[in-house]
Amino acid sequence: MKLSFNDLQRRAQPLVMVVHSLDMALYQVTVKIDGHDYLLSENDGKVFRRHALEQVREALRLLPLAKLSLRQTSAYDEMVGQPVREADNTLEVPLALDAYPPPTIN
Repeated sequence: MKLSFNDLQRRAQPLVMVVHSLDMALYQVTVKIDGHDYLLSENDGKVFRRHALEQVREALRLLPLAKLSLRQTSAYDEMVGQPVREADNTLEVPLALDAYPPPTIN
């Protein structure tokens, strides 16, 4: 299921969001609400995608964020012919929330 920027701006509680690094310079975002993950979409319903992490952060700056992290799963083992690992090789790192303060209204 998808949630748009408009849907999220109406929510009062701070959001937990994960930026997924999918491929070289391709990012999507999921939002965790009540134990469920929702894919972030543009207001027109298209899946939110950006080609730079800074573009993602800029787009999210007006949303009420409680936690933001970057998640990447590596296909390195598969690419070099190694056997499939039993353990997950996902890397998740927290991102600072104050990189883009909300704009000031004059």
